[in-house]
Amino acid sequence: MLALLSHAPGGPETLRLEETPTPEPGRGEVRIAIAACGVNYPDALIIEDQYQFKPPRPFAPGFEIAGTIDALGEGVTGWQLGDRVIAHCIVGGMAEYVTVAAHHCVRMPAEMPFEIGASLLVTYGTSLHALKDRAELQAGETLLVLGAAGGVGLAAVELGKAMGARVIAAASSEEKAALARERGAEATLVYPREPSDPKALAKAFKDVCGPAGAQVIYDPIGGGYAEPALRAIAWGGRYLVIGFPAGIPRIPLNLPLLKGCDIQGVFWGSFAERQPQEHAANVQSLLDLWQRGQIQPTISAQFPLPQGGTALAKLLQREVLGKMVVLISHGGR
Repeated sequence: MLALLSHAPGGPETLRLEETPTPEPGRGEVRIAIAACGVNYPDALIIEDQYQFKPPRPFAPGFEIAGTIDALGEGVTGWQLGDRVIAHCIVGGMAEYVTVAAHHCVRMPAEMPFEIGASLLVTYGTSLHALKDRAELQAGETLLVLGAAGGVGLAAVELGKAMGARVIAAASSEEKAALARERGAEATLVYPREPSDPKALAKAFKDVCGPAGAQVIYDPIGGGYAEPALRAIAWGGRYLVIGFPAGIPRIPLNLPLLKGCDIQGVFWGSFAERQPQEHAANVQSLLDLWQRGQIQPTISAQFPLPQGGTALAKLLQREVLGKMVVLISHGGR
């Protein structure tokens, strides 16, 4: 099979498209003929050895996939050859085939396109876990979303709207802000791409949130945006730590004390492993929301497998609107 492989730590330019043996499913596993692979920020981290999990090399990046079951391992029940599934796999998605534990698979609705299936699990799963399980977002509360036009950010905007919150979207361009408004944000803030005036940025966050502040802040950006955003949190608010593409921030701990607020870490992958029943319920909720038209992944670009590294490079440039997907053409050389 063809796979886009990482042989040594490095950026997207180090990935190589190569022939590699097609994997065989072990006990409790299925093999999936991959049709589409979602592109996520952890994919870029893992090839640089900057992620929490460091798989043995060579490996293909790719956390979330959609495709059809191609082979069944010993002991697998409930699945048949040809079943359409979405799955998460940590690595292996940018390849023609991958083996995953059968319990990591979710049956796709018949009408769901593969590219949508490959765009749902990680971004929307992360955001639903953050807003529902960690922050316990309530209808009528104010939700401030940073990085609101990226994959997880836009998912948070849509889910916050579906949960009845007043959603405020913050992003680095008017184009991104406009997309967030289309997806349900009631107000938007365009912040500088490289924040250089923390006081001015904090005032901008406070102005857009209003005098009461935001009960929930969703931060997938970090860096110089985190402390100014935290200063706009409401008394007793919940600050959700999602990721750090702008760098790991240093937060003065007097702020949580003065605000009486919580800073909550969100690690969706660990949640899915540790609490599989709750995770399964969340995934079913996402499928229901999609079928009712309340969420719809925004796919801004699609790439063939040989250009998977290009997709990751674009992601690192922080210019992506919504989601990107790598499409797998089996036998297409």
